Order: sequence, then C-alpha cells, then structure tokens
Amino acid sequence: MPRTKEQYDDIRKATREKIQAAAMQVFVKKGFGAANVQEIADTAGISVGLMYRHYRTKEHLFRELMEFAVAGMNKVAELFESGGSPRQLIGGFAKEIVQDMTAGDELANLLILMNRYAVATDSAADKETIFRLNERMLNAMTALIREGQELGDFRDGDPYAMTLLFFAALQGLAEMKLSMKNGFTMPTADLLTTFLLKEE
Repeated sequence: MPRTKEQYDDIRKATREKIQAAAMQVFVKKGFGAANVQEIADTAGISVGLMYRHYRTKEHLFRELMEFAVAGMNKVAELFESGGSPRQLIGGFAKEIVQDMTAGDELANLLILMNRYAVATDSAADKETIFRLNERMLNAMTALIREGQELGDFRDGDPYAMTLLFFAALQGLAEMKLSMKNGFTMPTADLLTTFLLKEE
C-alpha cells in the first residue's frame, strides 16, 4: 500500500529533526568552520545526498538552527511577560528545562551553540538580535522575581543578579551534561529554583 501524504510529511519532519540534532552535536563539538556535511550526515545516520535534499548548504542548516533558537528565546520572554503567577511561571519553566535536559542532549547542544554563536559571529545584525532578545528575556524574569518578592514568594536579593545566576546555572549544566555524559545527573526543578523560591 503506498504511503499517504501525511506519512511522507511525517518522515520528512523526522529526517529534518535527525539532521538538526546531529548538526547541533557536530557544531558544538567541532565549531561551525571545522564541521563538514559528511560528518553531520554520518552522525544523523543518513546519506549526504538525503541531507542535501533537506538543506542546500551547511550555512542554510545553521541558519535554521539559529532561527529555532531565537524563536525559543521569544517564547520564553512571552511566557515571562504573560502576567501569570511568578512562582508558577518560573517553577513551570524550570520543570520544562529539567524534562528537556533529561530527555536528551538537544537542549544542552542548543544552549551552548547559541552562546558561542552570539560571541563569535561577525554579523552585527545577528549579534544585535540575540542581544536584544537576551535582554528582553532577562528583564522579564527580573520583573517576575521582583513581583514574587513583593508577594512574599521569592527570597530576598537583587532580582537581576538572581536572574543571571539562574541562567548561568542552566548554561553550566548544559556544558556539564555534554562533558560528563552518563555521569551527569540533572538537578530537580526544586533544587534549580531553591535560591529563588521560598518554601510554600
């Protein structure tokens, strides 16, 4: 029985996701300049020809990964600006991060790749986009922590410094996850937010 259009679409989507996950792994390990299409295809378990059917160039693939990361940063900022309970928003975000980091290496690779790209890119426009999004995300979380402190749900301290510590912890955990491999244990969401949230 021939495949339906939906089945072909599912296969295509799954293949692209395999390529993206492999590319993040190779880009983080070797850097963009040293990474090559053959290694990305080998890591994804596909032929180079199939990879070229999905991505014309290594640059095209990298650009899509960066667009995905930027969209993710936008979603986090929108979540923090949504007007919900500071405890629930930050606690829920921490749980989602823990789930994603526990499920595989994709989030860790993406966090590291995005950070390295923001530092290394020669594109002034890309640097500005990442800087503005990062600033928006940090400011939104800072405002949430400040509101949570006023409600008595969050610990005392400089809200901006607490925000920086939270995101620095995520970045450090991403690095440790990839370097320690099976020896790594992801902290719980409660532990990740223990310096932010007072006990209920």
